[in-house]
Amino acid sequence: MALLSLVSETPMHAYRMQQLIKERHKDDVVNVAQRNSVYQTIDRLLRAGLIAVRETSREENRPERTVYEPTGEGHETLRRWMREMLSAPAREFPEFPAALAFLPALEPDEVRAALEERVASLESRLASLEQELAEGAAFLERVFLVESEYQRTALTAELGYVRGLAEDLRSGRLTWDYRLP
Repeated sequence: MALLSLVSETPMHAYRMQQLIKERHKDDVVNVAQRNSVYQTIDRLLRAGLIAVRETSREENRPERTVYEPTGEGHETLRRWMREMLSAPAREFPEFPAALAFLPALEPDEVRAALEERVASLESRLASLEQELAEGAAFLERVFLVESEYQRTALTAELGYVRGLAEDLRSGRLTWDYRLP
C-alpha cells in the first residue's frame, strides 16, 4: 500500500520511495525501511500488474534507475485497500495484550518491573513523536500527520493504562500467587 500510494502521487524510482518513507516517518507505520524490502515489494506489485515501468535511465556514474507508475488496476486496488482498512477494524494479535493475558507466568514484582520499563519506553517514544509532530507541522499539511496523531493518542492511552497497572501491582491492588514450576 505504501509504495503504491507513493507512485500514485508521482512516478518515482525505488530509492526515492525509500527516501520519502523515511522523510515522512512512514517507516513508523509500514515495514519497508530496508531497501531490499522496497525492491521485493516492487517486484510483487509488478507481478500483480499494479505498477508498471515508466522509464529506465542512467546518469553519468550512477546506477540505472527504473521509474515506476501505477496501472489503472493499481489505482483501483489502492482505493479498495484504503476503504477496507479505514472502515473495518482488522483482527490483529499484538504482543502486549497477549502478554497481559498470561501475567501469572511471572511473579507480580517481575511484572511490575517490566511494566515500569515499558513506561519509560513509552514516555520516550511519546516525546519523540511529539517532536516529530511539531517539526512536521511546520512544513506538512495535517493530512500527512494524521497517522502520527493517531499514534500519539494510542501511546498516551497505553501509557496511562500501563502506569495504572504498575501502580496497582506496587500497591497490592493486583496480585496473584506465583508458584515456581
